[in-house]
Amino acid sequence: MKKIITSNTTKAILRVLCMLIIIITITSIKAHAQITDPGSDPDSAPIDGGLSLLIAGGVGYGVKRAREKRKQQQAEQEK
Repeated sequence: MKKIITSNTTKAILRVLCMLIIIITITSIKAHAQITDPGSDPDSAPIDGGLSLLIAGGVGYGVKRAREKRKQQQAEQEK
């Protein structure tokens, strides 16, 4: 039997593509319009879930950048 996929980078790319397809499928199934109450404001939108994830991601990215910068400064001082 022939090996179709030989390189590790190709395997990694295929894994990422498969995961993206799965995630997009799951989110599209779960993303349905919500039924609103007749007495509620139709223009209001929930911002809790997505906003908290964006804030957590921003904090994580900032910590990563700060650590990289600190390591770079320490490497320059040791020279």
